[in-house]
Amino acid sequence: MPKALVSVFNKEGIVEFAEGLVKLGYKIYASGGTARKLKEAGIEVTDVADLVGGGAILGHRVVTLSREIHASLLARDTAEDRAELDKLGIPWIDLVCVDLYPLSDEIAKPEATLESVIEMTDIGGPTMLRSAAKGGRIVIAQPPDRDFVLKQLKEKGDLSKEERQKLAAKAEFIAAQYCLSSACFLSSGYYDGLIGEEIKRCKYGENAWQIPATLLGLKSTDPLSLKNFQLIAGSEPSYNNFCDLDRMLQTITHLAAAFGLNRNKAPKLAIAVKHGNACGAAFGDQPAEVLQKMVMGDPRAIFGGLVMANFPIGAKEADILLTYGVAEGRRLLDGIVAPDFKTEAVDMLKRTKDKCRFLINPALGSLSINSLDAANRFRYVRGGFLKQLNYTFILDLHHPQLEQFGQLTAEQEDDLLLGWAINATSNSNTITLVKNGQLIGNGVGQQDRVGAAELVVKKAIDGGHNPRGAVAVSDSFFPFPDGPKKLIDAGIKVIFATTGSVKDEEVKKVIMEAGLTLLRLPDAVARGFFGH
Repeated sequence: MPKALVSVFNKEGIVEFAEGLVKLGYKIYASGGTARKLKEAGIEVTDVADLVGGGAILGHRVVTLSREIHASLLARDTAEDRAELDKLGIPWIDLVCVDLYPLSDEIAKPEATLESVIEMTDIGGPTMLRSAAKGGRIVIAQPPDRDFVLKQLKEKGDLSKEERQKLAAKAEFIAAQYCLSSACFLSSGYYDGLIGEEIKRCKYGENAWQIPATLLGLKSTDPLSLKNFQLIAGSEPSYNNFCDLDRMLQTITHLAAAFGLNRNKAPKLAIAVKHGNACGAAFGDQPAEVLQKMVMGDPRAIFGGLVMANFPIGAKEADILLTYGVAEGRRLLDGIVAPDFKTEAVDMLKRTKDKCRFLINPALGSLSINSLDAANRFRYVRGGFLKQLNYTFILDLHHPQLEQFGQLTAEQEDDLLLGWAINATSNSNTITLVKNGQLIGNGVGQQDRVGAAELVVKKAIDGGHNPRGAVAVSDSFFPFPDGPKKLIDAGIKVIFATTGSVKDEEVKKVIMEAGLTLLRLPDAVARGFFGH
């Protein structure tokens, strides 16, 4: 008779699973609350206490941590090991179904203490998972795998070696994830790391020779995690597509947060990116107008780019993405991301060989000030990785340290919010120009601020825009007046920058003498460097 050991924290569905095993001829061993739950349901259960020679001890800290349990899981399928088990009166356990105390949930609680975390730290569970994995047993570490195992046992009587190994790998992964959470908490972050599971296999990396490349998903309940974006049409996203998707999320969530903080609600938003940096962005009340402004931000750069919107895409919106401002032919995009698509929109926007990807995530439709990614950021460097807090500063027009010299209209304030969000999520050094609710220039990744000022004016003019009257946002301070002079000569009317240069007052004087409005926050508070 095959034997199963069942010990779970979350009892949902465990009765039905155990009933399925009994119907297949399994004898059930269980402990504590799991045993009681199964007995109450009328299932015949042998308590683990009967196997280990006594009940739980030390306040239920020690139950399954016994020689008998682990011998029953680690014994090899040899005559010698089988004989030794028989001699000791220890059964051979064929299947283990274990889930763990919710340690990460406890750690995440604001009121969590060392004592509460210790109490919620499972020792027996991870140990049983690892013993079962090493022993080649059928090991179930997550509830969704129960149905799969029952199905295989009913149809084939057993699992293949490959299926067992896959389940064993998952058990080891879950145990490793669990231990990492504990180490991070106990060390207050001295120990840290990343552990994820493959979500997508990319065709290749940033370049064709960088094979393999994969998207690995972390344990997360974030609805905007990349794993929660569903591909509904087009070819699988590439490594670069995923990079751009992450960058678009940074920009659009900063936009939503800025408008949520200062205007109580995020408007309709659309952005286009090329190599991670916004080359089109706009806001407004009507999706059609927002998309028209977005696609015309940098008509040249958007070619082959990706688009994200916080509203559904229908036939009308698809037509704008395809043809608005295009003299002949159609605009080619590598991907479009939205809360939803109408079928006719996908049909209209499809490209030859499915080169345009269509991704949906309903969470995009409810972006707010709470949509920012607050998880720590990691970056591989040779021999290790860097860790820092995420980019969570939001421009507050009522910030107590905000200096304002001159007046702003409500429209200019909105343009400032748009410009700031784009600027703070583009590769530094960056100067960004916005006018009438539309990104008209994004001078990114420059090694000096004068170059960024020259570039952004050129980008605006090359895109067919008149920079006169625009709002300019700089992601840090101007070390000299030469950068602002480039903007003044172009007719810019509003400049936002940080302070921190010994030339701050000289820079201010030049701007004020030219009749512009200047807004400043300390560099230590509001510097917007991104992707250094």
